[in-house]
Amino acid sequence: MATKLVIAIVQDKDANHLSDQFIDQNIRATKLSTTGGFLQSGNTTFLIGVEEERVPMVLDTIKKASHSREEFMTPSVNMDVNMEGATGYPIKVQIGGATVFVLPVDQFERF
Repeated sequence: MATKLVIAIVQDKDANHLSDQFIDQNIRATKLSTTGGFLQSGNTTFLIGVEEERVPMVLDTIKKASHSREEFMTPSVNMDVNMEGATGYPIKVQIGGATVFVLPVDQFERF
């Protein structure tokens, strides 16, 4: 039976709900606190070792629990420009959702 490693990076706002869904569906996941992306915001990365035939169910769970949303953010000011026009104005950006990687696993053990 082939095993896959699913790496799912979700926004912190969605992490607890997703974690609860994993528990309800008996999906074992390791949860890591991470930071990154365009907004340098808080994320949660889940590491999931799962049998290949359960991958679609795991992906569906992630998709349903990870919501994309729009927020306003103020870009940082570039100090190299003339300060007269350096006022940062809020812009609307789309955040959230999930970034997911599915990788083959050579060996998987649970002790």
